[in-house]
Amino acid sequence: MDPEKEYQARLARWSQEEQSHDQRHRRVGNLRMLFAAALVVLALFLRGTFVGIEVIFTGIIVGLFLSGKLHDGVLRSRETARRAVSFYQTGLDRLADKWAGKGSPGTEFLDPRHPYAIDLDIFGSGSVFELLNTAQTQGGRATLAQWLLHRAAGDEIRARQSAVAELRQKLDLREDLALLAGNAKAHIETAALIAWAGGPPLLAPGAVRIAAFCLPLLTWGLLAIGEIKLFFLALAGQLIFARFYQKRVKKVFDLLATPARELNWLARLFRRLESEPFQTARLQELQAGWSNEGVSASDCLRRMARLLDWLDSRENFLVALIAPLFLSGTQFAFAIEAQRARFGNKIEDWLRRLGEMEALSSLAAYAFEHPADPFPELLPESSPARTEAEGLAHPLIPEARSVRNDLVLDSNHRLLVISGSNMSGKSTWLRTLGVNLVLAMAGGPVRARQLRLTPLPIGASIRTVDSLNDGVSRFYAEITRLRQIIQLTDQNGRLLFLADELLNGTNSHDRRIGAAFVVKTLLERGAMGLVTTHDLALTQIVEEVEPVGANYHFEDQFVDGKMSFDYHLRPGVVEKSNALALMRSIGLDV
Repeated sequence: MDPEKEYQARLARWSQEEQSHDQRHRRVGNLRMLFAAALVVLALFLRGTFVGIEVIFTGIIVGLFLSGKLHDGVLRSRETARRAVSFYQTGLDRLADKWAGKGSPGTEFLDPRHPYAIDLDIFGSGSVFELLNTAQTQGGRATLAQWLLHRAAGDEIRARQSAVAELRQKLDLREDLALLAGNAKAHIETAALIAWAGGPPLLAPGAVRIAAFCLPLLTWGLLAIGEIKLFFLALAGQLIFARFYQKRVKKVFDLLATPARELNWLARLFRRLESEPFQTARLQELQAGWSNEGVSASDCLRRMARLLDWLDSRENFLVALIAPLFLSGTQFAFAIEAQRARFGNKIEDWLRRLGEMEALSSLAAYAFEHPADPFPELLPESSPARTEAEGLAHPLIPEARSVRNDLVLDSNHRLLVISGSNMSGKSTWLRTLGVNLVLAMAGGPVRARQLRLTPLPIGASIRTVDSLNDGVSRFYAEITRLRQIIQLTDQNGRLLFLADELLNGTNSHDRRIGAAFVVKTLLERGAMGLVTTHDLALTQIVEEVEPVGANYHFEDQFVDGKMSFDYHLRPGVVEKSNALALMRSIGLDV
């Protein structure tokens, strides 16, 4: 299935649906106005006849009500079509590399102290998260973010790969989830629902709930048999009962006011996922968890949603007037608390599973849109650490502009020092490797022809900046990050480090000594990785760590005052610099 052709075909179909519903919307609106006008004219014409004006206006009200229901259905269908159009247009934007800045950046998950999140553009505009995320719930977004921030074990990665491979072709499912959950740029807040579900009980079920149900029956039964005195006595008791529980009933409704808005959406999402046939063990396990005591998650949430619809009906004047006479508010509060007591302890697990399914679906959408990107081969974690890539490219760079390179890091090649001039591609190469490793260890496909790796922690020092507020210089920020990277090796000594322009913020003498110390310390602790530099003195570090070190470089061409780069990685140390040529090219006569 070609993703672009499929998206275009579905976009065309939904665009036609939108236009059709828009035309129906205008026609129904015009008919409603014509109907009302016709009845008014008829009422004036028949004034004084046996057909009363009341009958005519009753017809107007009934007619407008029924046509209003029809109109609402048309508007809902049009809105669904519009969401589908947006869904597929967003997919086409991703395929055309026009997605940056249009999705969710996920910056709420960014921790400046994380060992690689800032360096590898995991969050922010044009980030890995923005490219991948299609989750509709708060939990789904959080799950995807955690997968990008934390390495999974090999068996877990393989389970995710299998699930993503199955979900890859389930475009109908991804479409339904997007349409059921509303606007794809928003997301369903689930934190409030989890907090409510796990909170302490406010109304204990049992005899009190039975009394709340029976007391109105007794009150109005006494009225029916003509026991007026007893009726007023029972009614007074009913009002006292309601008054006694008033604060707790109000608290029940107040606590649920925010999560209640999400119940109907969530019930629809669960119902769709519960009906989907899955073959992969991980997906079947997730699906099996959406049930409790023979009741599915969708049924449970739908029941709660029906109860909570009463919250909206309380705003109706007649309901607000009559409800206290039947203890309706108290009874509904008890019913809601009974549902929470029965299912509340399951809701967090249901939403956790939903979040995992959404994270897998996000990776599956990326896999569907990039059919040439393979899943990496995972090597046993007990074997010597190894990362071997063929045709590796950066997933955030458009394919048309990508330059692919090969790489081997293993026990014989544990350090690669990459030299090169400014803008030659050194920093991008570090990010290329790092981002693909993050995708691999999250369970997704990678931008390479082939990638074999041992899952390793990642530590990066690529984008270190100074801070006026914290009184931190760039050099201090960098050595603080390098200390953090070294400390990451304290756990088991296995680490892949990425250091760009190592210790660039100090003088050449101290830089040479400090860089050698950092690299040797990391290698002695069992780590492997890449270091870039345009200071050729640092390339001599390779000689001090032989035979596990090697020099590679990127080079440039400067012809007729124009700089060009081919971004191909070559063995050895770069033999020229472009700094002076660049200065001259902009008019600085050095």
